[in-house]
Amino acid sequence: MTTPRVTVIGGGFAGVECASALASRGHRVRLVEMRPARTTDAHESDRLAEMVCSNSFRSDNPGNAVGLLKREMELVGSLVMEEARRAAVPAGDALAVDRELFARAVTARIDADPLVDLVREEVARLPDPGDGYVVVATGPLTSPALSDSLLAALGGSHLYFYDSVAPIVEAASIDPSVVFAASRWGKGGGADYLNVPLSREEYETFVRELLAGEKVPFHDFEKAVFFEGCLPIEAMAERGIETLRHGPMKPFGLPDPRTGREPYAAVQLRQDNLARSHYNVVGFQTKLKVGEQRRIFRSLPGLSNAEFVRYGMLHRNTFLNGPAHLDRFFRWKKDPRVFFAGQITGVEGYLESAATGLMVGATLVQLLEGREPQPLPFSTALGALSRHVSESDEAHYAPMNVTFGLIDDSDVPPIRDRAKRREEIVRRALASVAAWTGEALGPRSLPIPTSQGDPR
Repeated sequence: MTTPRVTVIGGGFAGVECASALASRGHRVRLVEMRPARTTDAHESDRLAEMVCSNSFRSDNPGNAVGLLKREMELVGSLVMEEARRAAVPAGDALAVDRELFARAVTARIDADPLVDLVREEVARLPDPGDGYVVVATGPLTSPALSDSLLAALGGSHLYFYDSVAPIVEAASIDPSVVFAASRWGKGGGADYLNVPLSREEYETFVRELLAGEKVPFHDFEKAVFFEGCLPIEAMAERGIETLRHGPMKPFGLPDPRTGREPYAAVQLRQDNLARSHYNVVGFQTKLKVGEQRRIFRSLPGLSNAEFVRYGMLHRNTFLNGPAHLDRFFRWKKDPRVFFAGQITGVEGYLESAATGLMVGATLVQLLEGREPQPLPFSTALGALSRHVSESDEAHYAPMNVTFGLIDDSDVPPIRDRAKRREEIVRRALASVAAWTGEALGPRSLPIPTSQGDPR
């Protein structure tokens, strides 16, 4: 048996995507995941690609940047997207999944792949790649030992921000006489969310309690640096009494069928598993202490008897300064045998993390086959992420989700209609990715492995 020339450290979204990209084109890879030998503050199992925050991959509309990213990844050949489609649950026009089934299926796929050597152990320091390659895909929850090793190797301080997780409640504990089923503006199935209506008095009382609630303190040596796209709900509330009503508690497009009117504010609950037994409290990521979560969230209409499957939590996410250290292929400028992938590079979101792993895997396929890697155009969603990581302003670098603002549209003819212009951006991007995949990678050389039995 040949020894893998590629070692991928980390079995999250980026790591499994990178390993699968290599194996699907005939290259053996060693994938090292530290769980269960060492766990993290956010993970609950030893499964690969475990979703620790939301169960949503966000919009599935190709007219949205993240919807475009999904389709580009599917053109290249994405393990994450294949299993996300299979584990999907109703979520309006978003792609949300049963998180347990999804992670179980991804783990089974990797376990069943004869070209992936899955090793369960902690990597405490950055290994020497030798005549091969190392991919650091350890994510924002990199172990302290490896984080210290990376800190020493990179020669500068890590950047970091605090991420927070939303609570999940049991469906049976939600009062059906109070909540109503609806999707905002009737999107998707039209009734994919449960909605908690609030009057103005109920809303303002809730905001006051939220602000007064006891929070998890920071360590003395740390400061609160939050990612704008995943702010704790109480941090949003601090910006003003109306902030939540125009954020995660916005009632717009959600008329209560019992009154025909929009409530003053609304809390949305999104299905979290296929059995419809668990619901995620949308946008309620928090750093409130557990007792305060129970008290304050149960004060909401319809949730007075809520049973929490998981409470919200706060954890520190670490990422490196991408433009200072990485090129557009996610290679370390100091040693091009070392790659970084996932949230540790400064992308934000499950899908963006997986996308960077897919791109690194594609680059390594070309290098292992003796070819210079072909870059993805910046006019694609995938290419736009690589540009963010490699060409942003070092002094103001921050985590980013994919957006149309990142995509290079300088070659798109002037089209005044915004929707039509985006349609043209999407059309060109998909054509570019399809052409790039054929030229740079060619077809998969091996069939997609399946697990023995149904992983679900």
